[in-house]
Amino acid sequence: MTAIGFIGLGTMGGPMCARLAAAGHSVRAFDLSADALDAAVAAGADAAISAVDAATGADVLFTSLPAPADVEAVMAPGDDDGDGALAALASGSVWVDLTTSRPDLIRRLASEAPDGVHVVDSPVTGAVDGARNGSLALFAGGDRSTIKRVRPVLEHLGSVIECGALGTGCVVKLVTNQLWFVGAAALGEGLAVGVANGVQLGELWEAIKHSVADSFVARHDAPSIFAGHYDPSFSLALCVKDLGLLAELAESVGADLPMTTAARDAFERAAERYGLDAPELSVARRIEDDADLSLRLDGDWVPHWEA
Repeated sequence: MTAIGFIGLGTMGGPMCARLAAAGHSVRAFDLSADALDAAVAAGADAAISAVDAATGADVLFTSLPAPADVEAVMAPGDDDGDGALAALASGSVWVDLTTSRPDLIRRLASEAPDGVHVVDSPVTGAVDGARNGSLALFAGGDRSTIKRVRPVLEHLGSVIECGALGTGCVVKLVTNQLWFVGAAALGEGLAVGVANGVQLGELWEAIKHSVADSFVARHDAPSIFAGHYDPSFSLALCVKDLGLLAELAESVGADLPMTTAARDAFERAAERYGLDAPELSVARRIEDDADLSLRLDGDWVPHWEA
């Protein structure tokens, strides 16, 4: 049994925390949302009264937060806010950040960690159903010996993919999101072109899945378009945030990346239309509304976060 601290019990963090508690680990969890914290306690975790409290005494501290600014605020707040959770970790402990974040931030915070505290960046992919079912992919960056230490704990959440030095987990996660966003934007466009030219939506989807156009996006995300809820488990705000982080990384390439630029434009247009809190696949809704066509399809579309 490992003593685990878990900070951030949102859409992804809540199910991950629950899996660690169900695996028999001692988990002290914290979130600003009382409802989220109550759900973690119901799943077997103990409630911490603060982020610092969650970190105190932890062998492994997990953070799963919306954005880099939240990670910094929790782990190393300003002088007026007192010490952050990073300072509460004891020598020999490991901080694993599951957040989709900036590689330079995780490296800087690691340099500020107390002596003997090790850091791994391990953002995840696989959506809410993956978090619930333990089938996520975890992109781990950091010292190989440290990753080896925490691997048995991480594997309760899914498959661990070692990416290299500290910060590379963030880079790999952003690249996978880069390709996901391009695919999600393109999916709505392809469905619209087919339907507008007389193809039945169900037949078109079957053709996509059995062709070179097949992808995780086509299989996993299309039902959220068909159902008309557009997947509220991931907001346009998070899409726009990640695309902004990608733009920062893209500066290192030194070449034009038109597909990534077009995807960012598509998601930002959807956010301007429907608001940042709107579901991620509103990027397809924008096409439906502008073209005056429907991509609804009858079916037993169980929301993936309930699967």
